[in-house]
Amino acid sequence: MKELLTRNECTAMRGIAILAIVLHNYCHFISKIVQENEYQFFVSHNEQLWQVISHPDELLPIHLFSFFGHYGVPVFLFLSGYGLVRKYETSDDSCPPVRFVRYNYLKLLRMLIVGFSLFICVDMVTPGRFQFHWDNVIAQLLMYINVLPEPEKTIWPGIYWFFGLMMEFYIVYRLLLYRRSSWIAVALIVVCWLLQAFCDPEGETLNRLRYNCIGGLLPFGLGIIAARVRTLRTGSTTPTDSAYAPYGPILWLLVFILSVALVFAMSFNFYTWLLWIPVFIILGTIALVKAMPKWMLSIVTWFGNISAAMFVAHPIARKLFITVAWKQDIYDGLMLYIIAVIAISWAVKQLIDRIPQPKL
Repeated sequence: MKELLTRNECTAMRGIAILAIVLHNYCHFISKIVQENEYQFFVSHNEQLWQVISHPDELLPIHLFSFFGHYGVPVFLFLSGYGLVRKYETSDDSCPPVRFVRYNYLKLLRMLIVGFSLFICVDMVTPGRFQFHWDNVIAQLLMYINVLPEPEKTIWPGIYWFFGLMMEFYIVYRLLLYRRSSWIAVALIVVCWLLQAFCDPEGETLNRLRYNCIGGLLPFGLGIIAARVRTLRTGSTTPTDSAYAPYGPILWLLVFILSVALVFAMSFNFYTWLLWIPVFIILGTIALVKAMPKWMLSIVTWFGNISAAMFVAHPIARKLFITVAWKQDIYDGLMLYIIAVIAISWAVKQLIDRIPQPKL
């Protein structure tokens, strides 16, 4: 029996996902750069993507990071579902719902409170200060801000919507999916997809749904299902004994290339964008980590180990260095931003680690 994903591979997937998100959240803030289809589906954004690909220039990587980088989020959701099953469904111990939700809320709050506190300090002393309202700050700290109207105008920095999303998934998992049939997860995926499929692709309803768990249940549910069928029969206890082992990296590389091609092609249709792109993003990321040479895997694994700190810290670096890109020194600003993200993330990790871990 062989694990579908090892702990090291999961960490490497987190590293790839956080790098994509960090680059995306810088690049899409630059004017005249192609914008993504993340919460809504805009045909105009697809037309702009095709224009820059058919007439490439030196900013093509920036356009691609802006348009596709947000797909690191479904990778995180997949790994969250996968990890919950591995942690809570492989032992005989049970955890009452209230205690489960409390533990996971405090686990998220350890990260949020450090990053949010540092961000608002930087935000107050830099140009473009955001107008915080006390009720939205409380909603952010209690992680229910996603359900408020116009979430894109109330959540700042914008990426902190993920904390509210994860709290919703923890509640859904413990109440509906914990140690229950995987067919319930399949049913929820279908229902949530249908709710989105009947929405106006550019409408506010779809925007609200995708800011909440309905929009992310597909990758999260796939992680739960994958964890429950996580073993593959190889005929040997060691993967290298398989007759196909010498060709493994090549086959995974072909899967990665095919996934990339399908993600690009499916970006131009609303229904394939809604349903199939997250599937192939996850499959492509799995294939990439399995095809990587060891030296490259060690690099992305290192980023995966500090991914939580990078997630809460990179808005701080963006606020400081995005003005460099606004002055059209785009790659200079990007380089400074990446260096600052790594340094600030390391410091933030030290602060987070000093906060006592919650107990289940």
